[in-house]
Amino acid sequence: MSGRFSSVRAKASLGATAVVAVALVAAGVAVLLSLRVNLTGQAERAADRAAREVALDIAARAPDRTPYAKLELPDAEDSPVLVTDEDGRLLTLSEGLQRISGSGVPAVDTARSAPDPAGTARTGGSGADGSGSSGSSGSSEDDDDSDDDDAGGDDHGGGKGGDDDPAVGEIDDTTDYSDGSATVEGTAGDYRFATVEATDRTGRTVVVHAGASLSDRRSAVNTTAVAMLLGLPVLLLVVGGVTWLVTRRALRPVEGIRSEMAAITASEDLSRRVPEPATRDEVARLARTTNETLTALEAAVERQRRFVADASHELRSPIASLRTQLEVGHAHPGLLDVPGAVADTVRLQQLAGDLLMLARLDAGERPGRTRTDLGALVREEVSQRATDRFPVAVRAREGFDVVGSRGQLARVLGNLLDNAQRHAVGSVETSVRRVGAWVVLAVADDGAGVPEAERERIFERFVRLDDARSRDDGGAGLGLAIARDVAERHDGTLTVGRAPSGGALFELRLPAVTGPGEAGVQVL
Repeated sequence: MSGRFSSVRAKASLGATAVVAVALVAAGVAVLLSLRVNLTGQAERAADRAAREVALDIAARAPDRTPYAKLELPDAEDSPVLVTDEDGRLLTLSEGLQRISGSGVPAVDTARSAPDPAGTARTGGSGADGSGSSGSSGSSEDDDDSDDDDAGGDDHGGGKGGDDDPAVGEIDDTTDYSDGSATVEGTAGDYRFATVEATDRTGRTVVVHAGASLSDRRSAVNTTAVAMLLGLPVLLLVVGGVTWLVTRRALRPVEGIRSEMAAITASEDLSRRVPEPATRDEVARLARTTNETLTALEAAVERQRRFVADASHELRSPIASLRTQLEVGHAHPGLLDVPGAVADTVRLQQLAGDLLMLARLDAGERPGRTRTDLGALVREEVSQRATDRFPVAVRAREGFDVVGSRGQLARVLGNLLDNAQRHAVGSVETSVRRVGAWVVLAVADDGAGVPEAERERIFERFVRLDDARSRDDGGAGLGLAIARDVAERHDGTLTVGRAPSGGALFELRLPAVTGPGEAGVQVL
């Protein structure tokens, strides 16, 4: 089970499901908050509209009319309305409204608090008892105040008509909102209340509290939340299942590549290849890269196999010859061919050195970063070659600096000169010159040259052309292969062409160094 959930398919499915779950939860919360805000805004607008309709009726009522006893209020089931004075004393309320309370709304229980029919009650609020006698007394006082107000209209000229029309009431432009609760005909509920102040034509200021039910908001939010909670698991199951199927289909070629690679490893048959999908996606590129890697690996193994076989063959001949000479010398000391034994020993030494050099190159050994004057190197190496068949003409002056291993560059020059001496008819020439950003070391002979079709093949290991198959001429076919490998590891090239004299012309190109020194370069 742990292996199944550690697969890429399982991880992709779980990851996609988790991401979708987080996104859906965030979206659901945002939707619920937005829905709540919108529905609350609708309730506020409805409560404000009801409060201002009542306030407009209060502001427009005639001063000689009973102020609030017969005030037409909305039905409590639609919008419960409560009218109080500035001190919070109850003046009137909607029919059927039994209890009301909330932040900013006076707490009223109509079972204990009754509004004054004349609108002048001095009792009210929660737990207050409004008696009839008290109401009559309050009404007379208000009538006297009303008469005084009519006589001195300038004292209450706060209406929209200003001082010229003091008999017009006014409504405050500001609306305050609060949450509260109300009981209408035995049913309690939450409401959003709007509070508006209004001044009637007598100059008296009252406060109108109108509410809008929040039951629709609660119902809508709850319904949406339940729908989301019920739909979320189903949607997550769908997302997880679809991701599982899509991932399995997408990774099917990968499983094919894996199984084929396992079969190749078990059989050690590097000629087999993994299946390549017809698509152009990452899996197809992986398959092509895997096949390219197998091709390179097969070529490397085949090259190593040939190398071991050729090395064994090359070593067998001088060892067998040397053993024969030593056995003959042991049995017949007078017949011992000492020069031949020495020559075979030298060949073994050279072959062992070449094999060691190739092994170090194949292991990825990087050359040193020594600044070397290639012209001086050529002159020094040529001066030490006393056993050459033909003298080497040198056309090289000093001042052509390159960076690399002096020993490896000297080995390249020696291999090229040995090859030229082996095939030359009468002359060998070497030169060093500057061509652009390159220093070119050239070795030419006047032999038969290299056929154009064979000019790349001679750089392969243990390759010798037909006219140079005799081992008596020396060489195992490794010198040119070593020379090219060294050139490439020095960021250079080694090519062969036709010399002006008709023989072979080998050119080693290395990057030139012109400055006083480079970072990491040792100057000798």
